[in-house]
Amino acid sequence: MTYGIVLTYTVTPRWLALSREQRNAMRAQHLEPVFASYADRVTARFFDAEAFNGRISDFAVLETEDLGAYYFLIEALRDTPVIAEGYLAFSDVFLGVEDGFHAYEQALTAGADPR
Repeated sequence: MTYGIVLTYTVTPRWLALSREQRNAMRAQHLEPVFASYADRVTARFFDAEAFNGRISDFAVLETEDLGAYYFLIEALRDTPVIAEGYLAFSDVFLGVEDGFHAYEQALTAGADPR
C-alpha cells in the first residue's frame, strides 16, 4: 500500500528573524540531509501556505510504502536544531491510503478476510 501523508507545520518568529542566507544554510545543513537519507523510501514535496492559511505556514506532502521509514524520518527531523531549538513546529498530520478501497475489494474478491 502507498500511504500519503500531509505534514503541516509552522515556522516560528525565531526562524523568520534569521536572514534568508541563515535560513538557507540551516535548511541545507540540517533538513536536506535527513530527507536525502530517506529519499529511497519517502518522497517529499513542500508547499508554502502562509498566504492562504492563518493557522500553519507550510505543509509537506509525503508518500511512502514504509510507515516505519516515515516515522524514523520524523524522529530524525526532531533531532535537528531546526525543530529541537524551536525554529519550526509540527502541526496536524493527515494520513491516507492511496486507493485503499481497491485493495479492500481485491482482498474480498480473492476470498481473503480483509479484517
